Amino acid sequence: MPEKLPITLAVTNTKGGVGKTTTAVNLAAALAAPNRRVLLIDLDSQASASAWLGVPRSRLNPSSANWLLSHAPLRKVIRATSTPNLDLVTASLDLASADVTLCDVRGRELVLRGRLEEVPARYDLVMLDCSPGLSLLGINALIAADALMVPVACRPLCLDGLVNFFGNLERLRTRLRAAPRVLGILLTLLDRTAEMREIAERIRAQYRDRVFHTELRSSPQLARAPLEAKTIFEAAPRSPSADSFRRLAGEVLQRLPAAAR
Repeated sequence: MPEKLPITLAVTNTKGGVGKTTTAVNLAAALAAPNRRVLLIDLDSQASASAWLGVPRSRLNPSSANWLLSHAPLRKVIRATSTPNLDLVTASLDLASADVTLCDVRGRELVLRGRLEEVPARYDLVMLDCSPGLSLLGINALIAADALMVPVACRPLCLDGLVNFFGNLERLRTRLRAAPRVLGILLTLLDRTAEMREIAERIRAQYRDRVFHTELRSSPQLARAPLEAKTIFEAAPRSPSADSFRRLAGEVLQRLPAAAR
């Protein structure tokens, strides 16, 4: 009997500045447990997730670019992190040329899905921290994922961005017959203003049970954590932000079985 592949969850939104990396890093840390191993793959050439988890810019290589574009074995690019049971594949600036490299490859939209077959069976969950926009590499991530998490910053015009995202997803399904499932929409960067609350309620009214109950509020502890190269659980384990990520992890675990292929 073939080994069971881990579930792949992509944290994605075509819009930048919505808290994708914040979500990917800290949710991955929250999900990592003695009975659950998580592999976080940084697919953004800015390498923000890699830096957040303590990898200096001078030590980003070998990275996901070497694995995806130069066929380096995955085992050669996996690194341990300071969080038990959470491992990392870094990104690097070489990913910026991914679309140019992939465009001449046969089955170019399916490269990442094929490479993920190399993920060792010891991992239960693979998380992809995607770059903003809808690049060829981003399309690879959408197709490779079993499920998508869509962080949305509660800011003016964010509803327009969501409509565009789901429109792009539907076109992808039609054109490539790929059917990634949306695990949930995550409301991020909330503050206590009436305007932000109104935007959040409008999103909930339109997307209903697609929206996670947990919301991520802006906080000084969460803003400081990447500067210290620490997850929120290392920087401020008893903070409201840490509690939010624990609750979010619980929701994700409840929803994931239905998303598995």
